[in-house]
Amino acid sequence: MARRSTERGGSSESRASREPPLSPEEQARALCLRLLTGTPRTRKQLADAMRKREIPDEVAEHVLERFQDVGLIDDQAFANSWVESRHRGRGLARRALAQELRHRGVDAELVNEAVGLLDHDQEEQTARELVARRLPGTRGLDRDKRIRRLAGMLARKGYSEGLALRVVRDALTAEGQEADSGDEPWD
Repeated sequence: MARRSTERGGSSESRASREPPLSPEEQARALCLRLLTGTPRTRKQLADAMRKREIPDEVAEHVLERFQDVGLIDDQAFANSWVESRHRGRGLARRALAQELRHRGVDAELVNEAVGLLDHDQEEQTARELVARRLPGTRGLDRDKRIRRLAGMLARKGYSEGLALRVVRDALTAEGQEADSGDEPWD
């Protein structure tokens, strides 16, 4: 294998061998800083990344504690920011947001606090806005199919069946179509 020459005349392999290898703590710190540079991360996400790199658990725990002490890791701030961003940007309901946060390793108590920041009125208003955006695209379909599609879209975003059906039927009624509450459209 050919060696690359560096500007100072030595090969990159020989220069790398002259630098002492990083200690596990230095590796852990560098990894955490690199991961936190791009986007906020949860404590669990950082711990998983260090475990994948085979950094000893006690070293990882020490680095995570230190980062948490200085405020570089804050799962509560992460959860609050995540809820606001994903609710505004994607229209996700509390149930879907809670699931995403749990998947990222946020503690259940912190998840409940973060999703509790969304009130029912705000969630319902977001559902109404989502339906209003999608409603015109369903105009050529029959009433039951429109209800299924629009309520299904809301369900995939984490809205309850009751809220989804109420919002969709209200929107169809406002549009001038009668949306009677007869047969359940979920078949």
